[in-house]
Amino acid sequence: MDYDPSQYLGSAPHYLIGRPPYSAELADVVARELELDGSGHLLDVGCGPGVLAVQLAPLFELVTAIDPDPDMIAEARRHATAHAVTLELRRARAEDIGMLDLPPMRVVTFGQSFHRVSRTPVAETVYDLLEPGGAIVLVSHDINASPAPTSTGDPSIPDQEVQELITRYLGPDRRSGLRPVSSCSSEPWEVSLAKTRFGEPATVHAPGRRDVTRDVDGIISGYLSMSYAAPHLFGDRLGLFVDDLRSLLIARTETGRFWDWPGETAALIARKPSRTWDLPIGTTYSPR
Repeated sequence: MDYDPSQYLGSAPHYLIGRPPYSAELADVVARELELDGSGHLLDVGCGPGVLAVQLAPLFELVTAIDPDPDMIAEARRHATAHAVTLELRRARAEDIGMLDLPPMRVVTFGQSFHRVSRTPVAETVYDLLEPGGAIVLVSHDINASPAPTSTGDPSIPDQEVQELITRYLGPDRRSGLRPVSSCSSEPWEVSLAKTRFGEPATVHAPGRRDVTRDVDGIISGYLSMSYAAPHLFGDRLGLFVDDLRSLLIARTETGRFWDWPGETAALIARKPSRTWDLPIGTTYSPR
């Protein structure tokens, strides 16, 4: 898949502030499922500002994180330093993995990024990169995994009204960089993985954070961190949009804050067999 450098242009400083965090128990769930012991090498693909790489770093001896956006790499470096985590950060696309001269990996993760890559060839390259028994892990929020909990008392984010405001500024046809949002494949990740040597993945969930609240600035950053509302799309009207969004939000909260429920954190896990004779009969080593 051709990389469009304008997808998240201007969004990087907003990502950590505006995006809801993964489950606080995600590392424990992944460690238990994969029997991690602090050894091995993690590769985080499409790392953005390092959210997943930093959270999972204590589970591994070494962590490499890649992203094609230089601003995201800069944010990831700051995020890692703030948490006293060592990351090897490299500017690269998922499609470049096979050319990066990487060592065998115990785990390769994609944090809400797998839908933006050429899925089958990238997954097949990851399969070859993994050490025997290694795993690919696709992480995302899953709003449908369980009923929404009771609010903290703060109002929910008025997303429908915000989307209408974005439409007034950007029109009804949403873009992600230069492409329509609709150009991204909507095929479920598990279906895509099932077409590769990994086969069907298993899905595990880590409990979502039920007490996430955000102030108005945090909500604004949340929307500006989205590719369909990246700052560059507004051009010289960005300031007007932010002012209108701020006014909308202030009118919808008496506390100055909003409750944010992103759902449980889902991890789709597929393993490379630990021994070649564990492969299903008829399995070959050539990509489909």
